[in-house]
Amino acid sequence: STLKGANVTVFGCLNHGMPLFLRDNSSLKCESETEAGFFLSVNTSANITKLRIPYPQTGTWYLSLRSLCGTEHGFEACPNVTAEVYMRAYLTPCINDCGTYGQCKLLRTNNYLYAACECKAGWEGWGCTDNSEAYSYSFQLLSTLLLCLSNLMFVPPVAIAIRSHYLLEASVYIFTMFFSTFYHACDQPGIVVFCIMEYDVLQFCDFLGSLMSVWVTVIAMARLKSIIKQVGTYCAVSAGAMSLSMALQLDRHGLWNLLGPSLFALGIMAVAWTVRTIRRRRCYPPTWKRWVFFLFPGTMIATSAVALYAFVETEENYFYIHSIWHMLIAGSVGFLLPPRAKPDAKVTPLKRRRGCGYQLCVNEHEELGLVDPAIISINSICTS
Repeated sequence: STLKGANVTVFGCLNHGMPLFLRDNSSLKCESETEAGFFLSVNTSANITKLRIPYPQTGTWYLSLRSLCGTEHGFEACPNVTAEVYMRAYLTPCINDCGTYGQCKLLRTNNYLYAACECKAGWEGWGCTDNSEAYSYSFQLLSTLLLCLSNLMFVPPVAIAIRSHYLLEASVYIFTMFFSTFYHACDQPGIVVFCIMEYDVLQFCDFLGSLMSVWVTVIAMARLKSIIKQVGTYCAVSAGAMSLSMALQLDRHGLWNLLGPSLFALGIMAVAWTVRTIRRRRCYPPTWKRWVFFLFPGTMIATSAVALYAFVETEENYFYIHSIWHMLIAGSVGFLLPPRAKPDAKVTPLKRRRGCGYQLCVNEHEELGLVDPAIISINSICTS
């Protein structure tokens, strides 16, 4: 507004459906017995005022203006006063694009399109401008480091896998550790953010790596035979990767994306262990040390991780609960990954059992390449 007069104040009342006027000088309220409007005021010191109405109703809106002068007895009508007021009305999906600590999101339902700010890092308000409950910079830095550095717990499983010649499993663990670290560095709600590529790509790779780590670990625990392992294991890993990718595209945050592949892989492992137990006529794995010091602790750690992920983790405790999830999953892999398989003993001709019903005779003369039978006699070496 442009006002001429030191004590002039312009009061306004904005209302939907019907106009409301300021009745008297003593009660400057924009309301009636049944209706209430939005109160506005401008003067020479504050000549700009803003009013934001979330989700305004459709229809006719009325703006009533009145100029009053301030006196010792309050506001009174001003004689010979000129006041020019400019009004600008506009629609926007989100206030100031939700600022630094928010993200403008759209929702379409029942042919209506809604827009709202999703605030992060404790910020609140329609435009994510209320910092009364906001996280401090030190807390944001701590949460980022905690989520990223907790992935270093995959280093021991990688070393164990390489030492045990599980190269496929080691590559999956390295993939998971790499993308999980950079995904959480990009996923932070505040200003401590670092993204090496698009957020959606990092999220997909992180979820896929986590599920593939569980899948290849349980398949390795099944201890499939050599021929099956060369063909069936890689087919199972490839089919599992494609199935997990499809499931993640449908619902990345679904709990069954984790439980489904895990239960299926556990079923394969249970069948393999049962068949091996029947053939050997004793429990598999055969040593009690393997059960007590590796399988039981690893199973308990993995079960605790799934319970935290499914029932305890929330948006409020995400920073430290999800970091604990990282450490527990990596720790369980270190316990559950089986030791290096013993190589198959090569059977030489001298180690073959006698009495097979046939003899293999080798002509020594032919082996030596001798052609003159008059020089050296010919002997035959026969082995069973």
